[in-house]
Amino acid sequence: MAWVFLVGAGLLEVVWAVALKRSDGLSRVLETGVFAIALVASMLLLARALRELPVGTGYAVWTGIGAVGTAIVGVVLLGESSEPARLLSVALVAAGIVGLALTA
Repeated sequence: MAWVFLVGAGLLEVVWAVALKRSDGLSRVLETGVFAIALVASMLLLARALRELPVGTGYAVWTGIGAVGTAIVGVVLLGESSEPARLLSVALVAAGIVGLALTA
């Protein structure tokens, strides 16, 4: 169950990162509210996952899911660069996440 909590926490990290970007420096109320709720929920799920997982693995996977997910959202929805070197770098981060999950 810890892995379910951890993946949920990572996905919520994507939500809060995108909401933070869209909040325009925390000046938009709705986006700031989404950011705050997703941030707190992400931390709560991460804390729950870390009851059973090693902190190094849990934290690295959490940030990795957030980084990869946010980069994908940036490319697909926000028009950010999709140059091959950037996509390769994101793929390497994703490979690291899988490696950590398999060796935990």
